[in-house]
Amino acid sequence: MDKISVMQDIDELTDTYCEGCLVRQELRKQRGKSGAHRFCIEHCSVGQQLQFLGQELMKIYTP
Repeated sequence: MDKISVMQDIDELTDTYCEGCLVRQELRKQRGKSGAHRFCIEHCSVGQQLQFLGQELMKIYTP
């Protein structure tokens, strides 16, 4: 994987699943921005995939 493909994968995931996510919108109302963010990171499969891609991106930047 190269930097460009990882960034494209991240953009595709967020555009497809995160933008307009009703769960995220409702959680933002109930728990605030940080509460919704925590849910996405800890419980959402898309959030977990984004974390994986972020780790892959960090590997590319590590000398």
